[in-house]
Amino acid sequence: MRIIFMGTPEFAVPSLDILVQKGYNVVAVITSTDKYGGRGGKKLLESPVKKYAVEHNIPVLQPKNLKSPEFIEELRTFNADLQMVVAFRMLPEVVWNMPSLGTYNLHGSLLPKYRGAAPINWAIINGDKVTGVTTFKLKHEIDTGDLILQKEVDILETDDAGNVHDKMMVIGAKAVLETIQLIKSGKVKMKPQDAALVSKAPKIFHKDCEINFEQYGVDIINFIRGLSPYPAAWMAIDEREMKVFKAQWKPVTHNIPCGKVYTDNKNHLSIFCSDGIISVEDIKMQGKKRMDIKSYLNGNTILLK
Repeated sequence: MRIIFMGTPEFAVPSLDILVQKGYNVVAVITSTDKYGGRGGKKLLESPVKKYAVEHNIPVLQPKNLKSPEFIEELRTFNADLQMVVAFRMLPEVVWNMPSLGTYNLHGSLLPKYRGAAPINWAIINGDKVTGVTTFKLKHEIDTGDLILQKEVDILETDDAGNVHDKMMVIGAKAVLETIQLIKSGKVKMKPQDAALVSKAPKIFHKDCEINFEQYGVDIINFIRGLSPYPAAWMAIDEREMKVFKAQWKPVTHNIPCGKVYTDNKNHLSIFCSDGIISVEDIKMQGKKRMDIKSYLNGNTILLK
């Protein structure tokens, strides 16, 4: 079975690796184009998937336009039976409909819950205790294809989006392998998604990440966890942006306005919310490195209004 693998970030590498290690015939990898970045924007950055493919002598395609005739023709020459997609771009029909056995995707939620670009973030923000990964066959509408496999992932109270991402990366690779094994054996059974259970996980923009201290403390903590370490929740303080990666909530009855800041400028920074106090622990002030709040206050003063 000739397989083409599509993916870009670190999240996709274990899924590619497990196929290679199990001896599957990955005939090509499709990934993002190289970009300049790093200090001064002078370093050419390759995707983690490309680096892995090059190290294992797998041909790499990096199309700028997935609909270009040149790319489509090159893709056909690989004569793939199946395509596997893990953390890649939306594909045009001419691409996903090309292999005889179809194109399959790994998604970071228990579909049909959290269709969209940010399923891990939204599951934590909403206070879910369990999420998971899903493999499904691609069709026109995004994240709507028939389901093949699902594996659950627990969300602990100590987890943030980074922790859950890492757990999913490992479990997702196993789901990819099992999915391809089922397809190869001819025993795969697919089922349609239940429209009554659909929820959305839209892309999160910077403006969406501002902390609202009018909320309940538990919701604020979930919001911070769900956006940590990226794209990161933030608050404005001293007319600058402070990203908050970790915080604690203490329930307290008070009549102080929500959003009021208190600090001794030595050890702690606290903000009043609707039902208590949020104590900030891990931050990154604009123009500074990420650090714990005590380290930041050791060299900086916050002016209270």
